[in-house]
Amino acid sequence: MSSTPERRKNLSLRELVDKAYVIIEPFFDPANAWNGQSLEHLAYRVVREQLPDIAPQDAQVIVSASTRISRSKIKTP
Repeated sequence: MSSTPERRKNLSLRELVDKAYVIIEPFFDPANAWNGQSLEHLAYRVVREQLPDIAPQDAQVIVSASTRISRSKIKTP
């Protein structure tokens, strides 16, 4: 049995994605939209407030990854 090599380069950032996703998941829920608009843009602000020591570009990566995670959960039953 061969193991698949880890393709992620920044494992600490991956851990932050997991931590932040729990906090910002409600922003990706279509039921929480405001006037038909998603609240994804607010997720970035919350990430910056909850994880103030990370770089702005890392916060963007976290929100982008969280967006993809959320969309993949919506597509799968």
